[in-house]
Amino acid sequence: MANVLCVLYDDPAEGYPPPYPRDDVPQIDRYPGGQTTPSPERLDFRPGELLGCVSGELGLRSFLEQRGHRLIVTSDKDGPGSQFERELPEAEVVISQPFWPAYLTAERIAQAPKLKLAITAGIGSDHVDLQAAIERGITVAEVTYSNSISVSEHVVMMILALVRNYLPSHQVVREGGWNIADCVSRSYDLEGMQVGTVAAGRIGSAVLRRLKPFEVGLHYTDRHRLPEAEERELGVTFHPTAEELVEVCDVVTINAPLHPETEHLFDERLIGRMKRGAYLVNTARGKICDRDAVARALESGQLAGYAGDVWFPQPAPRDHPWRTMPHHGMTPHVSGTSLSAQARYAAGTREILECFLDGRPIREEYLIVDGGRLAGAGAHAYSPGDATGGSAEAARFSAS
Repeated sequence: MANVLCVLYDDPAEGYPPPYPRDDVPQIDRYPGGQTTPSPERLDFRPGELLGCVSGELGLRSFLEQRGHRLIVTSDKDGPGSQFERELPEAEVVISQPFWPAYLTAERIAQAPKLKLAITAGIGSDHVDLQAAIERGITVAEVTYSNSISVSEHVVMMILALVRNYLPSHQVVREGGWNIADCVSRSYDLEGMQVGTVAAGRIGSAVLRRLKPFEVGLHYTDRHRLPEAEERELGVTFHPTAEELVEVCDVVTINAPLHPETEHLFDERLIGRMKRGAYLVNTARGKICDRDAVARALESGQLAGYAGDVWFPQPAPRDHPWRTMPHHGMTPHVSGTSLSAQARYAAGTREILECFLDGRPIREEYLIVDGGRLAGAGAHAYSPGDATGGSAEAARFSAS
């Protein structure tokens, strides 16, 4: 019997299940580029259901219990008295989401002598100390591509919301006003602007494709340059460094994984090299940006707007300055957990579990760490090391 410890976000405030506005979601068999969507033996849920919360259980309970395994699902993840820490010593598998991450620090990994597999239900495994996982021989896997398009759509939405000053204009209506001059005094057309992405992997390249029809100049930087044919198709300009990219762009979107090489990449120095009045959108990871440098840049006018739905830590403490800084469009890490995306990452989580429990290889593209080294998607996107430092601050959300 395996103990599977699953950390998910809380149920809806009005109870579970919620009333769904639609009866189904479109079924997708392949992602752009040809990778097939998850293919578990079967599903015990209906796509379109809320699966990422505690009562949703990623649709895993009947599957695991029928096989004789024990599933523990909780949202209580932070602090030494949390249910997550109490259950961790007996866990062989830990499942977590980037939206409500159970930070697997080196200290916590040391408390989990039986741990063999850490699964990210979604994409982005920076909440795991990858160096500690490498040293302990723990396999780390995520459901690669499951919500990449979901995030890219969110990026385009946030760019338009910032540039067109949508959120303050909407608030004017909610407050009963008609203050057109106030609304448009910070509103511009995206057309003709220069837009760049830091990283052009699955999410970054999808953002570029979606922005091309807006008649903007497109730019990117990445440690893996796109094929020349793809650059021509997109009409995109490559820049060797982030510094060179930000100097020419009116809008910058961050779509890179968090690891030691990208941690605090957007600090005061790099933000200072951006055009005055540029916009910064970050749906990658909050720790790629220096928290206080972003707030200061908005207050000074160096940045005209900042939007994203990633914070550090998560959940962000209630006094986090990104909640109250001017000209922001923050959301609580929802870009990759739409009901459409949940159907895919829940199915992928089950596929990974089926392989692990049956002793079969996990898909190469799902692997981040395996056999004591970076592997699969991890070897392409990450560097060895740890980006979990400071994650204990997440406990302040519940304490405040």
